[in-house]
Amino acid sequence: MNIILKKGKEESLRRFHPWIFSGAVQRIEGQPEEGAVVRLCDWQGNFLALGHYQIGSITVRVLSFVEREIDNDFWKEKITEAYRLRLSLNLAENTANNTYRLVHGEGDGLPGLIVDVYADSAVLQAHSVGMHYARKAIAEAIVQVVKGVKNVYYKSESTLPFKAQYSDEKADGYLIGKASEEPVAMENGLKFRVDWLRGQKTGFFVDQRDNRSLLERYAKGRRVLNMFCYTGGFSFYAMRGGAELVHSVDSSAKAIELTNKNVALNFGNDPRHEAFAVDAFKYLDNIDGKYDLIVLDPPAFAKHRDALRNALRGYQKLNAKAFEQIRPGGILFTFSCSQVVSREQFRLAVFSAAAQSGRNVRILHQLTQPADHPVNIYHPEGEYLKGLVLFVE
Repeated sequence: MNIILKKGKEESLRRFHPWIFSGAVQRIEGQPEEGAVVRLCDWQGNFLALGHYQIGSITVRVLSFVEREIDNDFWKEKITEAYRLRLSLNLAENTANNTYRLVHGEGDGLPGLIVDVYADSAVLQAHSVGMHYARKAIAEAIVQVVKGVKNVYYKSESTLPFKAQYSDEKADGYLIGKASEEPVAMENGLKFRVDWLRGQKTGFFVDQRDNRSLLERYAKGRRVLNMFCYTGGFSFYAMRGGAELVHSVDSSAKAIELTNKNVALNFGNDPRHEAFAVDAFKYLDNIDGKYDLIVLDPPAFAKHRDALRNALRGYQKLNAKAFEQIRPGGILFTFSCSQVVSREQFRLAVFSAAAQSGRNVRILHQLTQPADHPVNIYHPEGEYLKGLVLFVE
């Protein structure tokens, strides 16, 4: 089926942007079902690209700029390309690291698809109906291509478009194999348990690997507070880095339980670590200069543009509390994973918080997502993670 664009609206495709918005469509030939593969054509009927059709503001997510079959061979080729990149980054087939992102949506030419690898298991997440329908072919391609992966778990009930009308079962579950009851993965020589059945995202925030390693370099002798700790990633890196104490805070009791398990897995019953299930803002009200290294890694404050203003106020409020409470000579790692918040907007919110506190603050590092979360140069929207490391006098 063909989707014909309005005159001039093909220019974004000629610049290889992988999305077509509904306002660019002149007419649709036929009645494609959501998730179907469609041909995109200019106003004169010339072929431009192939992609998944969907209901909503983004009408088509592009899979290929050449005309070809979107079949098992296509999925295998794309997974192979993605795997080769991770091999070149020394993330795949690394004895000290068996955790990485295999597919990062548009960054790997597969918009609407996320795949994270944990040891012998891959967790597949679809953000479009087209990827949902292709999930079994994708899973088969993963086990054929990726050395050591035997299990593929599908986790998409919370990520698929709510408007979609599904014609088949959408429940989460194993597509291939089944992992052990408590799977253990490894990142840079540190072990952690992954709960992709009940946890957030795919079970672990793989995108903070490089930033956790950076924090390890600053942790020696410091008193560390890891806010929004989730499964404790920053905490156990800080402990390996020689922190004097590490306190992990999350509002979720289940997250705190998993953090404690992960710390124990690497350090046993180490008295340097304590974890607290409490609201982050309430906890920050009463820390009274106890910490000289604070990590602020909150969940996305804005998942859509309507929430942007409130999100920026939230980032300013959160960082202001940290600036007020951190010890002189302290270091603040602060992040935003909200895609709709730009790097400049986040920096302004943090700078405003610093000015509000009256502290002298210097930037040590400007952070982003790691190389296994690549950004398609034609799709700058893919750069979602931004962070700052700040020295607070």
